[in-house]
Amino acid sequence: MNVFLLYILLLKATMTSFSGLASLPMVRNDFVVERHLLADRQLNTAVVAGRTGPGPNGLYLVSVGYFVAGWPGAAAGLMAVMTPAFLILPLMYWVGARAGTPRVRGAIRAVILASAGLLLSASLPLARDAIAGPLPLAIVAVAFAVLSFTRIDSAWMILGAAALGVAVKLAR
Repeated sequence: MNVFLLYILLLKATMTSFSGLASLPMVRNDFVVERHLLADRQLNTAVVAGRTGPGPNGLYLVSVGYFVAGWPGAAAGLMAVMTPAFLILPLMYWVGARAGTPRVRGAIRAVILASAGLLLSASLPLARDAIAGPLPLAIVAVAFAVLSFTRIDSAWMILGAAALGVAVKLAR
């Protein structure tokens, strides 16, 4: 794949989301569904790789770029993650002057709700691919409960699930 096109696709996903994982539906549609450049399992791996390291939630786009085009793709993913930071200051100046108006607040709420719905629609196929037995299902249930009712960071849940998975594999 052309690295510039990869950058544009990842930038599109980054620019149309408020948080890192809100871009997941667009990334899945562009790379898994339409262009068949990634499998759901590779996208799951990219999300886990991006969430286990320190940094922004959208850092998984670097892994997506790497899976699609190697090191040049990873560089394109990194540039796609960094570009909005350079564009946000003028945008925040413009929105900040209008943030008190009901129309802007309503638009922001609508975008956040739509983003949540899109994230849910993209997460279900990824979950079907990732939950392949009783152990992964138990891990998902426990992680959901812990993350819903405590303040534990999701990175600790990912590390705990990985350690449990490795321990089960070694025990077999």
